[in-house]
Amino acid sequence: MRLITLVIAAAMLLVLTAGSASGQESGYSRKGADTCLACHNEDANVLAIFRGKHGVPSDPDSPFGHGQLQCEACHGPGDEHAGRVRRGQERPPVVRFSADSITPVAEQNALCVNCHQSDTGFAWHGSGHDDNSVACADCHVSHTENDPVLSAATQPEVCFDCHQQQRTETLKPYAHPIQHGSMACSDCHNTHGDAAELLLVRQSVNETCHDCHAEVRGPYLWEHAPVTEDCTTCHNPHGSNHPGMLSMRAPMLCQSCHSQSGHPSLPQDERGLPAGTPSQFLLGQSCMNCHNQVHGSNHPSGSKLMR
Repeated sequence: MRLITLVIAAAMLLVLTAGSASGQESGYSRKGADTCLACHNEDANVLAIFRGKHGVPSDPDSPFGHGQLQCEACHGPGDEHAGRVRRGQERPPVVRFSADSITPVAEQNALCVNCHQSDTGFAWHGSGHDDNSVACADCHVSHTENDPVLSAATQPEVCFDCHQQQRTETLKPYAHPIQHGSMACSDCHNTHGDAAELLLVRQSVNETCHDCHAEVRGPYLWEHAPVTEDCTTCHNPHGSNHPGMLSMRAPMLCQSCHSQSGHPSLPQDERGLPAGTPSQFLLGQSCMNCHNQVHGSNHPSGSKLMR
């Protein structure tokens, strides 16, 4: 087994050596990155790679590590692209990572996944981003010191390029601190795919919310059914115009499930018939003036979530 491994390693080394020393045979340029920089030496976006992890010569896993193919490790063989082109003839392309690239998204992503398989995981294939032909380069920037999508302060703007509705919701008066750089989209969503719905980092909405909001996790002696089912029944997680990020103000939110019939919030006359005067119980916090334990209660007399 060890002998087979050594033979395979030797074969790979010969291929890499041939790629750098015999560009005419392999399609790779003779001088590697020096060939590319002969033309691209004034492009700041190109030179920025040497400030990031992809351009570290001392890192064996970097495209610029010892024995690697440098620029051509990602952009493919570039000997023909860098060679002389007759007047009127189109220069042969290399793999480009951009929105206007002619390189198919599947080919772009395959080159990234070739090294970043552990980062993408098994769930990428068939995920929402994969199904919508989102390229790795649509979110990630490889020619940079710090990839914006990897920082909580800059990640949301990358996501909001596509998710415009969520951008609008985060700008509402009551929202998670995404716009303040204290929270990132990836705190709740696994962007590379997951078995859970909506690419959530946990198996359900409630489990995801409880990572931070453990105080409402329960279990409770007296449970409020919508709370145990789905937090988004009452809350809009990206932002709302109502306190507590509620999807509607109380009492309208409460009354979307609970009838007022026979309840103190509906004034009664002496004959038990509805009267026309609004009740004081609907002012301020309305239903929550009395039912203040809306997430559930552990009090022996808390069946009405009032204590």
